Amino acid sequence: MLAIRLPEEIEKRLDVLAKSTGRTKTFYARKAILEYLDDLEDIYMAEKILEDIRSGKEKTYSLSEVGKRLGMED
Repeated sequence: MLAIRLPEEIEKRLDVLAKSTGRTKTFYARKAILEYLDDLEDIYMAEKILEDIRSGKEKTYSLSEVGKRLGMED
């Protein structure tokens, strides 16, 4: 169960959409969250990894280093 507070304008837009399509506001809120959650996870994970790289907790490798390690370069 999840309860969220939305800005009044967003609540109104969601209400109009739901009434005009015969769907519930919950349907559209759920759909929006499911579609956007992958993007949010990607963004926050990328930010975390970048933070780890900058702090020295995570090492980076050049394309050449990766190629050598995989036996793709001499």
